[in-house]
Amino acid sequence: MTLLTHLRHVDLAVPDYDKQLEFYSGVWGLTQVAEDSGISFLAAEGSPEQYVVRLRKADEKRLDLVSYGAANASDVDTLAEQLLAGGVQLLSQPGRVDTPGGGYGFRFFDVDGRTVEVSADVAARQHRKIEEKESIPVKLSHVVFNSPDIDRTRDWYERYLGFRLTDSLAHPRMGEVLNFMRISNLHHSMGIAKGPHTSVNHISFEMRGVDEYMRGSGRLLRAGHRSLWGPGRHLAGDNTFTYFQDPHGNVVEYTTELETVDEDLWHPHVYDVSSPDVTDQWGTAAPVSEQIFAEMFNDPDRGCFVAPPA
Repeated sequence: MTLLTHLRHVDLAVPDYDKQLEFYSGVWGLTQVAEDSGISFLAAEGSPEQYVVRLRKADEKRLDLVSYGAANASDVDTLAEQLLAGGVQLLSQPGRVDTPGGGYGFRFFDVDGRTVEVSADVAARQHRKIEEKESIPVKLSHVVFNSPDIDRTRDWYERYLGFRLTDSLAHPRMGEVLNFMRISNLHHSMGIAKGPHTSVNHISFEMRGVDEYMRGSGRLLRAGHRSLWGPGRHLAGDNTFTYFQDPHGNVVEYTTELETVDEDLWHPHVYDVSSPDVTDQWGTAAPVSEQIFAEMFNDPDRGCFVAPPA
């Protein structure tokens, strides 16, 4: 049983802050809603979350944190008590959250050293319905992390945060290479990919529909941004995908129509990632390659077991 409800936001630290801000608030389609001393908060117009990406100016590129929601303050306190009892290192005790929307939450390290935040009672942002042909993100869809030991990372998230395994990708020679994890009936809000080091694999943003997803992908291409992989449609999750890189090499994805699962009937599948129909049902994307994997490995995360300064 999980006390988490949904993915709130992903916070990145970047050396070239202005270039990153221009990318996310420009061609990518997010809205800058607040800025304070080299920190920007970026919202998705269709989401009630105050922001879905936070950018911080820093000397080194890193993941600052990933944030999840809880239903209420009582669940936040319960989770903190459970983590403490399990020996998990807390970076803060439950209390006031001093970011847009406020709230009540705390931070801790996961098993790989990522900073995780859980919060409740955050004020909802006034948002709107994304209209037909409007090719900007509706919300944050999911985040995938690289881990040198995906079994250990998966076990930790199942044990301490109540994530459930939905499906896995496996390779005939390498074994399991990606676990899709959920905290609701959405196929996944997090993925754990096998990689040479701890890092962000990709951050995914939900579009209104297939037409808006294609229009957004085309906008990036016309602006001169190379498609790392896609457009296509995965089998696991049944979602569309086009992957790009932000100016600092973080992989970002446009997606839509992520599958929902029946909690009472669902049994995890193991899909063969070497099958072209698994990676792309449509057959429109290039075959997955070592180059694609290498770019999704990203740079080693300099923020492991180092609390972000803000």
